Amino acid sequence: MPSKAKTGKKLVIVESPAKSKTIAKYLGEGFIVEASIGHIRDLPQPSELPAELKKTSVGKFAVDIDHDFKPYYVVSPDKKKKVTELKAALKDADELYLATDGDREGEAIAWHLLEVLKPKVPVYRMTFGEITKEAIQRAMGNLRDVDQDLVDAQETRRVLDRLYGYEISPVLWRKVARGLSAGRVQSVVTRMVVDRERERMAFKAASYWDLTGQFGADSGSFKAKLAAVDGAKVATGRDFNDNGELTSRNVAHLNEELATSLAAGLQSADFRVRSVDTKPYTRRPAAPFTTSTLQQEAGRKLRFSSKSTMQVAQRLYENGYITYMRTDSSALSDEAITAARRQASELYGPEYVPQSPRVYSNKAANAQEAHEAIRPAGDSFRTPAQVAKQLSGDEFRLYELIWKRTVASQMGDAKGSTATIRLGAVSSDGRDAEFSASGTVITFPGFLAAYEEGKDETRGDDDSDEARRLPNVAKDDSLTAADIQAVGHETSPPPRYTEASLTAELEKKGIGRPSTYASTISTIQDRGYVRKQGSALVPSWIAFSVIRLLEQHFSDYVDYEFTADMEGDLDKIANGQEAGASWLRHFYFGEDSDPGLLSIVNNLGEIDAREINSIPITDEITLRVGKFGPYLESSAAVVDPKTGEIVESARANVPEDLAPDELTAAKAIELMETAAPEERVLGADPHTGHTVVAKNGRYGAYVTEIIPEMTDEELANQPVEYYKNGKPKPPKKPIKAKPRTGSLFKSMTVESVTLDEALQLMSLPRALGEDAEGNLITVQNGRFGPYLKKGTDSRSIGSEEEIFTITLEQALEIYSQPKQRGARAAVPPLAEFGPDPVSEKNIVVKEGRFGPYITDGITNITVPRATSLEELTREQAVELLAEKRAKGPVKRTTTRKAPAKKKATAKK
Repeated sequence: MPSKAKTGKKLVIVESPAKSKTIAKYLGEGFIVEASIGHIRDLPQPSELPAELKKTSVGKFAVDIDHDFKPYYVVSPDKKKKVTELKAALKDADELYLATDGDREGEAIAWHLLEVLKPKVPVYRMTFGEITKEAIQRAMGNLRDVDQDLVDAQETRRVLDRLYGYEISPVLWRKVARGLSAGRVQSVVTRMVVDRERERMAFKAASYWDLTGQFGADSGSFKAKLAAVDGAKVATGRDFNDNGELTSRNVAHLNEELATSLAAGLQSADFRVRSVDTKPYTRRPAAPFTTSTLQQEAGRKLRFSSKSTMQVAQRLYENGYITYMRTDSSALSDEAITAARRQASELYGPEYVPQSPRVYSNKAANAQEAHEAIRPAGDSFRTPAQVAKQLSGDEFRLYELIWKRTVASQMGDAKGSTATIRLGAVSSDGRDAEFSASGTVITFPGFLAAYEEGKDETRGDDDSDEARRLPNVAKDDSLTAADIQAVGHETSPPPRYTEASLTAELEKKGIGRPSTYASTISTIQDRGYVRKQGSALVPSWIAFSVIRLLEQHFSDYVDYEFTADMEGDLDKIANGQEAGASWLRHFYFGEDSDPGLLSIVNNLGEIDAREINSIPITDEITLRVGKFGPYLESSAAVVDPKTGEIVESARANVPEDLAPDELTAAKAIELMETAAPEERVLGADPHTGHTVVAKNGRYGAYVTEIIPEMTDEELANQPVEYYKNGKPKPPKKPIKAKPRTGSLFKSMTVESVTLDEALQLMSLPRALGEDAEGNLITVQNGRFGPYLKKGTDSRSIGSEEEIFTITLEQALEIYSQPKQRGARAAVPPLAEFGPDPVSEKNIVVKEGRFGPYITDGITNITVPRATSLEELTREQAVELLAEKRAKGPVKRTTTRKAPAKKKATAKK
């Protein structure tokens, strides 16, 4: 068979269309660049497996657990067209270049492409850390094969996550709630947030006092704080533990009385300087950004969520503005060091650049294969001013942050001096009081001229003396004193995690990968385990139940060290030091005295779901996590103050916005005392005899009827059905009648609604009559208020009370008017983000029936629950619309058959 004629074409495959456009500019003629748009295949759901595999060792996980945990991959349905296109492009190519990202995920994508496309031409693996002409040229000179060790590490992680989730999640469904999920890193991160909230709940504040005063010398005045009394250091917040106990010895713990009397005794005291101590001050710049530190700093300085940071960074990388944004390394290439030093010298002066380049090493516990730090792309950097017109607002802000950090990392130390003045006097009651004041003066700003790193909230005293200049005084100088005051303080609980501080702690503990932190933090919010309160991460009560179950029955799998060790094991696989299959075998099946996941799941024993979902608040009040959310339950019988009835096991709903640490014993008692009754009997319906009750439900108060169960006699008198052979069929379970219900009007309450009003509410919808064409018009109450309905035509009406007063004539008058479709559209949008890059139509955020949604007038997508409108950026809006577009329209089933078309083919 003759060989294929040479075409001179070379096919290059990358992950994203944006990356393909940028790289195409630098490759020249003969190169065709296509995008796989991420992974082309993955593990299917077990339910999607072929029937012959469902009862085999592959059936449970789509992984063959009896044969080295070999995954059963399928091409994703939405990627079949893309695979066809890539195969067609490969037919005309003489060479194939797999140019996906250089990390484990990118290596796996390259391997899957190789497996699916089965090329018969030479194949080269091509990687680069930035998309610039120089980087692409260097990459073409360093081609290699696909790294099977990296592929093995990624595949092991994928299978590991499938085993973990599919074995543990069903336990959560049975014992906590349906729809919950467990994840190897997700569950551990949730535990960290829950543990911090537990610390806050157990925290007991301690009170302590000190003094402040304003002191003057000939050269100026300054503020100082009491440091010691009679030679003993004055207690501060750091001297107490979280139980409110003083832990430091030989300290003076002042209460209000002691502090106030000391302040009074010092009003006319003779203050003198006791010592002046001056020390040199030096501060070094922070290292260039890694994935983790970029997320932290963007959160602190730009208020970006981790997810937003990575989305913006992805675009900057794909369009050639920064280097690869998933990296554990803080090292810079020689070219980058030269570029940063040159730019610092040009912009700030040669004196701001040290003689020797700065070299940074990794400090992360889980640093993996080496990439360069995140920096501006190129062998010479573009300043923020040079790229301002080419970038969107968020892109510019993040680029500027990266540029500043990179340039500052190669600049000189900030230098200055720190002075500490100790001054004191003897009070009128004989106590010796010593005050202290410190201040730092920067004499050479060094890297601070370009950039200063942000800080997370910490506990303890927050008296920054930096950049405070103190007057020039000497020992024994006399000082004037004014405004000496006693100041009271309380110790504070550990601050809640923010996305930035949680990311820092995850990296410190070596849990997960920095490249996955953003998606993990986003997932625990989407799952309802954590919500944002301002920038703080607050766990839900259901998260408490989930973590309690995992701690009691899967302790290793939410253990911090165990999880970090797993990351180390994956690193060994990536480095070729261990085989993925043998590691998975040990993890799942266990070995010797070390039980595997399968053994633990099979020997769980009895799990008390009620105990797992209960948290004692007081001796008598317990918080329970129920099917419809958290509620309080009292074990003590209470007397209803309104009816005088004794209520056993009284309950009260817990407000959704109440953080767990705010549910104190006092708050629980208050909620129990002010709780509306869960159910109130209104009487019997005179027509049916059914009892009518008013209830407080999860979605508000409503009325309903109680339909009694059929008696044994009634069941026995049910008609008997027979088989064809004459034998009687087993009695069918009677179909339970659906009770009539009706939501209470806003003006009604469970305590005030009457039986007559309840019967009216349950009678809805109310038929008004027919129009001239015979169409029935009804009036009813809906989620968005009262409305008329005629077929599919709905019209809003004024108030709820009109439901029972509006007439047919009034309804016909409303229908005679044109439908005010623009009534809602006339409401100004909640946000505007300019034209969409694909549709070129204006992107806006509107309030919809099911919450705010993003639209360009063609494609709509609901704003994710974890993203507040204040945090939503243009980039996120564009990304969400693009994802929705890629998924295509929602398939709807219909009972009406469409007429057959000649060219249509049935989908299998």
